[in-house]
Amino acid sequence: MRITCIGGGPAGLYFALLMKKANPAHVVRVLERNRAGDTFGWGVVLSDQTVDALREADPETAAEIADAFNHWDDIAVHIAGRRIVSGGHGFCGIGRKQLLNILQARCEALGVELVYETEVPDDEALDADLIIAADGLNSRIRQKYAATYQPDIDLRRCRFVWLGTTKRFDAFTFDFQRTEWGWFQAHAYRFDATHSTFIVEAPEEVWRAAGLEAMSKDEGIAFCERLFAGVLDGHPLISNASHLRGSAQWIRFPRVVCKTWVHRHERGTPVVLMGDAAHTAHFSIGSGTKLALEDAIALARELQAQPGDLYAALADYQARRSVEVLRIQNAARNSTEWFENVERHARLAPEQFAYSLLTRSQRISHENLRLRDPRYVGDFERWLAAQSGVDAQLPPMFTPFTLRGLTLKNRVVVSPMAQYRCDDGMPGDWHLAHLGARALGGAGLVFAEMTCVSPDARITPACPGLWTEAQGAAWQRIVDFIHTHSSAKVAMQLGHAGPKGATCLPWQGGDDQPLPSGGWPLIAASPQQVLAGLSQTARAMTRDDMDRVREDFVAAARRAASAGFDLLELHCAHGYLLSSFISPLTNQRTDDYGGPLDHRLRYPLEVLRALRAVWPQDRPMSVRISAHDWVPGGTTPEDAVAIAAAFQAAGADLIDVSSGQVSKAQQPVYGRMWQTPLAEGIRNRVGIATMAVGAISEADHVNSIIASGRADLCAIGRPHLAHPAWTLAEAARIGYRGPIGLDWPAPYRSGKAPLEREFERLRGGSVAAAEQANKALGV
Repeated sequence: MRITCIGGGPAGLYFALLMKKANPAHVVRVLERNRAGDTFGWGVVLSDQTVDALREADPETAAEIADAFNHWDDIAVHIAGRRIVSGGHGFCGIGRKQLLNILQARCEALGVELVYETEVPDDEALDADLIIAADGLNSRIRQKYAATYQPDIDLRRCRFVWLGTTKRFDAFTFDFQRTEWGWFQAHAYRFDATHSTFIVEAPEEVWRAAGLEAMSKDEGIAFCERLFAGVLDGHPLISNASHLRGSAQWIRFPRVVCKTWVHRHERGTPVVLMGDAAHTAHFSIGSGTKLALEDAIALARELQAQPGDLYAALADYQARRSVEVLRIQNAARNSTEWFENVERHARLAPEQFAYSLLTRSQRISHENLRLRDPRYVGDFERWLAAQSGVDAQLPPMFTPFTLRGLTLKNRVVVSPMAQYRCDDGMPGDWHLAHLGARALGGAGLVFAEMTCVSPDARITPACPGLWTEAQGAAWQRIVDFIHTHSSAKVAMQLGHAGPKGATCLPWQGGDDQPLPSGGWPLIAASPQQVLAGLSQTARAMTRDDMDRVREDFVAAARRAASAGFDLLELHCAHGYLLSSFISPLTNQRTDDYGGPLDHRLRYPLEVLRALRAVWPQDRPMSVRISAHDWVPGGTTPEDAVAIAAAFQAAGADLIDVSSGQVSKAQQPVYGRMWQTPLAEGIRNRVGIATMAVGAISEADHVNSIIASGRADLCAIGRPHLAHPAWTLAEAARIGYRGPIGLDWPAPYRSGKAPLEREFERLRGGSVAAAEQANKALGV
């Protein structure tokens, strides 16, 4: 096979040597535009997982690279005059130039033809059976065949400069400096016996305000030396980007995602993207070189496994690698956004700020961090518990939480989950069993499902209500059971379905399908049809309608207070009535209740104020919002901050942060804990307590969210449907026996020890697997 690699970076060189090693008969060339000794940037970081893959693919090259490594275990976070250190992270650093020299020498030894100072004006003229486009971040090949590759390039918010220094850092060091213009941060790590990489980063607006755009290269470097003098200890910062002038050394990181990685010339020769040409991952998780080398390994493996079918091998390469790349890019996106919003995180105490940094990508969880450094996690857990008034070391999810006169024993909440088991709005034995079982299962707070304030406020005919005294008495029976037999607290969520009412049960056609008969008139902020051409069209509310509905909410709140509920939540999310006022997708009014956000909020705020006036002052109130409509032109996370601040000013103590379900055109970005960043943004910008929801399914998730200050409570939905005693089981799973934040009902206690022993046995048997997973995560 004749193979030509365009680009002499790690991806092109490593793929070339692997193919030549696999079959010396292959004719392999690498065409590089720069000279052999040219390189830009300083050191690169590889994980232990990548090093293991290198050893398997080519032990000789791996041995040379390993001999050149600088190893360290610690991460040091400098913030507000503090230095907080966590260990056990296992980094390997190597100079980029040294890495390239090793790969170049290995290529030459194997017989790969290396051609330097060579541009490729016409790749279609190359005499090759396979062309590898490893021509980097600004790939000319990717641009030329953009119609095939369909690249999506997102320039991120921060400017950064890649420098070096003679200061040898003994830990991977993050240093944060607050200036009159905003926050700057440095990422520093050693990579050889004499030098460290030193990357300086700041949001674009901060960078401009500081005047760096107008500075010369030397002036910009001097600025950074002054700013980070505390960690540089008199050592200089150095640039090796001689080809750049002035502020051109400061760039914005481009996140690159390509829909496909293979283009075929008219004559049939495939052109395959590799490394940064195909995808990028932000330097804050150190994965660019890792991905490039692993791309090369994966493609070489597929070609060797299917020597007779080139295109099948290429298809399998893309299918398998794209999954891993997506995983890394998702983690990189989380990490990137964290560093873009340091101002938000810097409001946390230094201890929590450092923890948040360590877990920013969601690749490192609470228990994974404990596996790396038990001392650090133990000290942090004691500090965090002390913030809740507890003198003990315990998992974050089991710390108490107080709002007004309500104290929850732990941070686990049973989400409000529709049951559709009522006749004429009356909760009965089903709700007693459903909510009672989950209260006995260890959660700190149990939510009743959305309960309707009038018959025409229901989603379906089987929804619960609180528009009669009899319904209030039925709810009181359930509340009394929970308060008598458990230490859980119980919350009422009041709502009005608005345009999404008069629908079928989920298992009888779907709860977005209109009732074939027996429906009722619908109202909304503006005329609206949830399912175009199918649903009933809701009419716009009049002022009289607003008065009536507000008083329905007030009457229901009085009944909830009488029934003994501990917390009251107002449902303003998911396209229901009050949500229909807030979202610009559903509010087309031209009066005082439409138009700008502060006008769209007027009626929901009016309802909240009316509820706060009748709800007992020692009991807290929360509001559920859709913090993101996931539709262009809809509510954005930035809007959500303003929405939450307005509800806080009107009397809300907690924001229940959900998203979506406002428009059928929504395109959410799903994943584990996928809505948590929305809760974090509100909590740490507005300064109000938040509840995170969405794909939170393990104790490890809850511990990580609470410990990092992303939210104050975690609502667990579907896992509680499958396991009413989810909290008790998860405590046993992670080895927490209580008693703080955890109490087993007396009749169930004989099952506690056997469950704990079983999980202890499973944990012991999986230590090796956990350590291997920890190693695989890298950084």
